[in-house]
Amino acid sequence: MKYNFDTVIDRHNTNSVKYDDLQARWGRTDLLPMWVADADMASCPIVIDKLKERLEYPVLGYSLEPEGWRSAIQAWLSRRYHWKIEKEELMFIPGIVRGIAFVLVHFCKPGDKVAMLSPVYMPFFDVPKAYDIEVVQRPLKLVDGRYEVDFELLDRDTRDAKFFILSNPHNPGGRVWTPGELRRMAEICARNNCIVISDEIHADLTLPGHVHTPFASVSDTARDNSISFLSPSKAFNIPDLTSSYVVIPNKEIRRSFERFMTGGEFNIGHLFAYLAVEAAYTPEGEEWLNEFLRYIQANIDYTVDYIHRNIPGIVPMRPEASFLIFLDCRGLGLDADGINRLFVEDARLALNDGRSFGPGGEGFMRMNVACPRVTLEKALKNLSKAISNFNK
Repeated sequence: MKYNFDTVIDRHNTNSVKYDDLQARWGRTDLLPMWVADADMASCPIVIDKLKERLEYPVLGYSLEPEGWRSAIQAWLSRRYHWKIEKEELMFIPGIVRGIAFVLVHFCKPGDKVAMLSPVYMPFFDVPKAYDIEVVQRPLKLVDGRYEVDFELLDRDTRDAKFFILSNPHNPGGRVWTPGELRRMAEICARNNCIVISDEIHADLTLPGHVHTPFASVSDTARDNSISFLSPSKAFNIPDLTSSYVVIPNKEIRRSFERFMTGGEFNIGHLFAYLAVEAAYTPEGEEWLNEFLRYIQANIDYTVDYIHRNIPGIVPMRPEASFLIFLDCRGLGLDADGINRLFVEDARLALNDGRSFGPGGEGFMRMNVACPRVTLEKALKNLSKAISNFNK
């Protein structure tokens, strides 16, 4: 491989959430952090190089949106996903969670409902609750270690919901939804006058052998009834640059949202957010990403194989996208508190407790394997030893 993902980088004392927030969250600093969804490898080098190049110019005054930002996104979405969008359908967003919050604050009032499929990324339900918007969560069906949608429940839940928030691909389960599944979601939501918010931040982390389908691309119905959020932040390991964007094909929805965003200048990005997108979405960035995905796939294969051979009681859910593995720990015979104690106190690992993802997450733990192999090996050995001692 051209790029080296095996180098261990010490991230302690860098204001890293993953490392430097351990004391605040777990009350200790001796844990191996496998939780926050960023990678422990160096960020995409072409992005770093472009930022360094810009910093050679000594003035950081007010800047315009670069001329190439929109065309870079258009080219990327067309090349990677065969999704053709118009420049006017694009808008900068200072982070996808903030983007979802902006949508809900603008279009909803207290007491309105939003629907979602659970377990799911926790801000999906934390954000609406903060604005007194009612959350309707229904657990996904777990079929042969893979999440599936109960479309009858989705139809029922979206009948009086203003929005349906979709994780596409799914976090934490790693499902890549098929075009048929997405079309069916689109038809149900359109029939129920429920707009779809599609969070596609993990799209670029779709693993070899799988194909991500943008929600808005599956049909005219989906296109006209959706708000899609995307970003290079996860795939290129640049989340702190808040380089997200939104695609809204429907003119009426877009113009309404644009008025809100423009009024507060929420749609104006900072210089490095724009430059990061332009750099990431180049052939050099794509080359790096493809190698990164191969490394992540090898880490996933290693993790799944190791757990199957050495850690009875845990069943890993093999992701189709992302570097996150949802571990089904219900076979350990412990309640959720007991599972969490086993990981923290015995294995010395900091993972995301499945309960934080809402109904259906009980008994699971989410593990981030975007790290050098030596770190992953240490984590799995710690877990294997802890469970062996527990079973004695």
